[in-house]
Amino acid sequence: MNDMLKNILLWLVIAAVLLTVFNNFDSSSDTNRISYSEFVKEVNDGQIAKVVISGYTINGTRSNGESFETVRPAAQDPKMMDDLLSHKVVVEGKMPERQSIWTQLLVASFPILLILAIFMFFMRQMQGGGGGKGGPMSFGKSKARLLPEDQIKTTFADVAGCDEAKEDTEELVDFLREPSKFQRLGGKIPRGILMCGPPGTGKTLLAKAIAGEAKVPFFTISGSDFVEMFVGVGASRVRDMFEQAKKHAPCIIFIDEIDAVGRNRGSGMGGGNDEREQTLNQLLVEMDGFEGNEGIIVIAATNRPDVLDPALLRPGRFDRQVQVGLPDIRGREQILKVHLRKVPCDDDVEPKNIARGTPGFSGADLANLVNEAALFAARSNRRLVNMEQLELAKDKILMGAERKTMVMKEEDKLNTAYHEAGHTIIGYLVPEHDPVYKVSIIPRGRALGVTMYLPEEDKYSVSKRGLESQVCSLYGGRIAEEMIHGFDGVSTGASNDIERATSIARNMVTKWGLSEKLGPFAYEEDDNSGSYISGPTGSKANYFSPETGKIIDVEVQDIINRCYEKATQILTDNRSKLDVMAEALMQYETIDAKQIKEIMDGKKPSPPEGWSDTHGDSSNGNGETKEVVADAEPETKPSSEEGEKRDDFGASPNQANETAPKTSGES
Repeated sequence: MNDMLKNILLWLVIAAVLLTVFNNFDSSSDTNRISYSEFVKEVNDGQIAKVVISGYTINGTRSNGESFETVRPAAQDPKMMDDLLSHKVVVEGKMPERQSIWTQLLVASFPILLILAIFMFFMRQMQGGGGGKGGPMSFGKSKARLLPEDQIKTTFADVAGCDEAKEDTEELVDFLREPSKFQRLGGKIPRGILMCGPPGTGKTLLAKAIAGEAKVPFFTISGSDFVEMFVGVGASRVRDMFEQAKKHAPCIIFIDEIDAVGRNRGSGMGGGNDEREQTLNQLLVEMDGFEGNEGIIVIAATNRPDVLDPALLRPGRFDRQVQVGLPDIRGREQILKVHLRKVPCDDDVEPKNIARGTPGFSGADLANLVNEAALFAARSNRRLVNMEQLELAKDKILMGAERKTMVMKEEDKLNTAYHEAGHTIIGYLVPEHDPVYKVSIIPRGRALGVTMYLPEEDKYSVSKRGLESQVCSLYGGRIAEEMIHGFDGVSTGASNDIERATSIARNMVTKWGLSEKLGPFAYEEDDNSGSYISGPTGSKANYFSPETGKIIDVEVQDIINRCYEKATQILTDNRSKLDVMAEALMQYETIDAKQIKEIMDGKKPSPPEGWSDTHGDSSNGNGETKEVVADAEPETKPSSEEGEKRDDFGASPNQANETAPKTSGES
């Protein structure tokens, strides 16, 4: 903004000078100009009353009061003065006006000044307005944006859900506020802090809160801003950034996504890689080289700490790694309270209940949930956000938007109802399984039906019994279809269930050591885990022989067959409840935990609150039903280790996350 004002003022000055000069050069007037011969004739005719002679210019007034102007020739006219006096013309003389020396200098030097001004203007534009931002002459200038201490309003009160990370960074604030407290005892503050964690967990927000609490300048830049196509540019930008930081010390430099420039050296070939390594080398020197950078604290954020160069992580550079992970149930409640303060809420809003139903959500996900709830309330012309809108927002994020315009045939709808009822009954009865809290056959996203399980608390490990219960519940939908329609009537809707169940069973054998025959050995790893044996891109590293592979296949098949038989027996014993639940889903389309319990207790489910007979009509309004095309693939959202379990009937295979045991499945 300041550069723009300077440019505007420069052009205004140039315009004012031009107007002044042009006004001086403008000699036009309203005076009637005549030739010298006409002037002599009028003098002889007695028509001239008065003349004023100034050099070669003669200004005069006729007898009738009209003014005129003429220029006498260079040759002298000896008779002119006699003729004027003889005809009684009043003659006056006037010295010619002479310009001051300053005016003459200005007029003489104006073209040169104008050229110099234009040249300077274009040079400033090429250099990015003098600020080193974005011009072709500013490659070596840092792109770090400076936020003065008075502009940073974020404090630790705005950061929730990561108490441990805040504790690790609070002593930075103490050092920046009172460095002598640490220096008296010879203590040194960490040169750098590396914040690691999944996207959306608040790493950038925590860095801004540190600067806001300490009241120091804050430089922010992305790791990709250092990299350019020209050799040496990245290193020059690093030097320039630290030079600016030294002028504002004590201060904080925040580098977001540092893995763009800090990857392990020697991992590639070519000029681009050499340039990145030069940039990294300069960053290493600036953080801990011969010259000290006292008062400059570097904070970096990444979700890939495993790819960073070891020299960057050693003490003296990034001394400390702060893990900013996904919040637990208490952290989610705190985050929800922070975001709910920004919207008008009804008295029935319970952040704790929402936090319990959103395991695996990051801070960004929770902020999006509150925003979606506010949008739902606005569409309904409500003045307050209540629990109903928050539940709708949660269901939309987890399961996708309702496809209200999609009308299914009765036979497809009935098949979906039995499929979801099979999941629900088995999930309700098997041990160590998350409770079912909602079942719906309303199409959402690209899924035809959904069964949602709500964990009672955050889980960080799962027993073998719990994993087998998950496999049983995943096969519940397919078994229910087979019981109703026979083997020939089983649909493709269970493809995603089969893939997830197979993945869990294989992980039990190859990763988690839950096979009695093979014992506690790891036979498979992902290729990004640092294993020394790897296959093609995206493949897995295997640590077993072909003979062991056959045993693994047998063990996996044995787990699946045992769970399949157990699930079949459960549904056979509860066939009447399966029919009642499917009928309830056909009537109400969605049933909750209360109605599920009533069915499992042998009672008839009560209608949902506000239910009327007009609900549940599957026609298109004209008494007709429309045929639905083949089952579409659901657009799913990966869940975390404590992700909320749900089944999407009609889903296509979705690769399960195999890095750790799941407390629940994924859609």
